[in-house]
Amino acid sequence: MSGGVQPIRGMNDVLPAEIGLWQHLEATLRELVQVYGYEEIRVPIVEHTELFKRSIGEFTDIVEKEMYTFADQGGDSLTLRPEATAGIARAAISNGLLRGQKHKLWCIGPMFRHERPQKGRYRQFHQFDIEALGYEGPDVDAEMIVLTGRLWRMLGITRVRLQVNSLGTPASRAQYRDELVRYFRGHEAALDADSRRRLDGNPLRILDSKNPDMRAIVAGAPSIVDHLDPESRAHFESLQRALQSAGIAFEVNPRLVRGLDYYSRTVFEWTTDALGAQDAVCSGGRYDGLIAQLGGEATPAIGFAMGVERVVELLRQGGVGPQVRAPDLYVVAQGDRAGAAGLALAERLRDALPGRRILYGLGGGNFKAQFRRADRSGARFALVLGDSEIDRGVIAVKDLRGDAQQFECPMAEAHARLEAVLKE
Repeated sequence: MSGGVQPIRGMNDVLPAEIGLWQHLEATLRELVQVYGYEEIRVPIVEHTELFKRSIGEFTDIVEKEMYTFADQGGDSLTLRPEATAGIARAAISNGLLRGQKHKLWCIGPMFRHERPQKGRYRQFHQFDIEALGYEGPDVDAEMIVLTGRLWRMLGITRVRLQVNSLGTPASRAQYRDELVRYFRGHEAALDADSRRRLDGNPLRILDSKNPDMRAIVAGAPSIVDHLDPESRAHFESLQRALQSAGIAFEVNPRLVRGLDYYSRTVFEWTTDALGAQDAVCSGGRYDGLIAQLGGEATPAIGFAMGVERVVELLRQGGVGPQVRAPDLYVVAQGDRAGAAGLALAERLRDALPGRRILYGLGGGNFKAQFRRADRSGARFALVLGDSEIDRGVIAVKDLRGDAQQFECPMAEAHARLEAVLKE
């Protein structure tokens, strides 16, 4: 690693050689959400810390250990957003977007969590986020999952599988929580430190334990599916029928509880076996009580977040994505007069040939050096200007990728001649 100022651990640069996959994913996402009628929203990266404590939950790992929180000059406690749902809910309340209205929203951008960096998990990471506010039926749950299934098809990603579960209403979950606490109290001596800490604050998270020594204990725990209230059970069964009808393969995972306190009823997760320990690619669920909890009107809602870096890595592994587009034309000019004329020529051609990629040979040098740069660029044709061409009012056109003979054309006719040869 070279000297000088280094990046913060877990916060990575995305270099030009890598950006093509990011742009391909982002363009595909924008196309997809337009088809399904979602509108873009942009919310601040920094919010009041209280927002995340009230929404995510004070006993979650995110709030307890992972948030980037600081006091500003006015003494307010502020936090870099660890996820987008709370900010979008806050925006809907503070901008009066609810009041009986329904909204389908999406955003994309950086999130921040102070975790131990590893492949697929970074301290600054990017998420694509979708939220549907004001919809209470299982049809929107199904559509949101079907939307993600369509995305995998559009991207050519196959190594993903879907898990679904229901957490019921807050009331039925509270009863289940009490039974879960009684069960784990009976096995407290065998619990690891994290699970003992969660036992009083967030016992459902024990079901998420990645500790192999905890597997047998977790496997014997009561199942939340057996403790659903009748309305939640009907909602969950309707969701499963809709997914089956749409041809979406899934498995019911009663241990899928998600890490945030605001979830209720439907939760779902797309996972992969291609990224090691960080197997979750897209996760979400219903949060019918969150907006009221934050001071807004009672509003049913559901959403999901997708890890951009993880999907990009799946694209990279699968060799899926756009090829780097080579220039169509590369202007080679030697001398002061030719240099000025070449720059002007490149601009005229960009006007006359929209969509064509045209490079001007910056940096000068002799013809040999410039032709080397033109060849390395991958351009199809070099447009050659020197004093002789300037005096005669022509440009020379050299085929860099085939064996066509070099030819000249009048400067005034360049765009028409070049349009014709580029179509050949």
